[in-house]
Amino acid sequence: MPVYAFVFPGQGSQFPGMGQDLADAFPAAREVFQEVDDALGEHLSKIIFEGPADTLTSTENAQPALMAVSLAVIRVLEREGGLDPAQTATLMAGHSLGEYSALAAARSFGVAETAKLLRLRGRAMQRAVPAGEGGMAALIGVTPEKAAEICEAAAVVKTEGEPDRREIIELANDNGGGQIVVSGQIGAIDRAIVIAKEAGVKRAVKLPVSAPFHSSLMRPAADEMAEALDRADIREPVVPVVANVTAAKVTSPDAIRDLLVRQICGTVRWRESVAAMTTMGIDSFVELGAGKVLTGLIRRIAPDAKTQAVGTVPDIETFLQSL
Repeated sequence: MPVYAFVFPGQGSQFPGMGQDLADAFPAAREVFQEVDDALGEHLSKIIFEGPADTLTSTENAQPALMAVSLAVIRVLEREGGLDPAQTATLMAGHSLGEYSALAAARSFGVAETAKLLRLRGRAMQRAVPAGEGGMAALIGVTPEKAAEICEAAAVVKTEGEPDRREIIELANDNGGGQIVVSGQIGAIDRAIVIAKEAGVKRAVKLPVSAPFHSSLMRPAADEMAEALDRADIREPVVPVVANVTAAKVTSPDAIRDLLVRQICGTVRWRESVAAMTTMGIDSFVELGAGKVLTGLIRRIAPDAKTQAVGTVPDIETFLQSL
């Protein structure tokens, strides 16, 4: 029998129309989208289904939207397929905001509370750094150690006749397969791209994001989320969740609260998280929600594991038939 981990996508997987076929086909999915709309006091589902893309891609919309689609998939599997996540999945994990989706799927949070937290998280992350002052870049074909060396060199600002000064640039995501994302002040990001190319890194490209996520520049957002999470009702998950910042499973509500705050500024250790899950016996990963980004990453990190993306009506039918 397969030993499953359910995994949940992060920002960048969104696209207009995601989840539309689920809502059309299943009352259970429509309920989730309605719960999110009611929690936020607006028709986010209209943006999810119809766009426009730039409105959906806005951080404050993309985060609750992706969670809504993931939870719609889970709800349909439970309601229509009779699937009990606590009996089917041994572990859960999510990439960045996907960790909130994982916790909601594991019943640590309700859907409405998760939507409100992610809306706050998105807005807090967006306003933590003025527009144009921070950014992120993807380095492809590089080890974490080499990426750290590039960051160290890129942090230094040399000005003729004045002492060197430093800018902030840090490892934001270790996605596996030689893909590292760095985050920080825009000057340091620009220098990192040049340094990486000179060092023979396969590809170095600035990402189309408006803030330096998962860096210490996000401290104001972490402080906001700490206050919100202090007020949140967090229950023990019915399935252990592997946390981004530790790559280890967590079940304690107090620990979950702390790790979600640390996650705002901390590195998303996805490569280590997937590797840790395989050492814990996971041999099958199921990505629940929009797109197949995590499925692709997992295939590079754990090539012997089985992978499956479940985000559409045909995907759900195929997955339920495989159980």
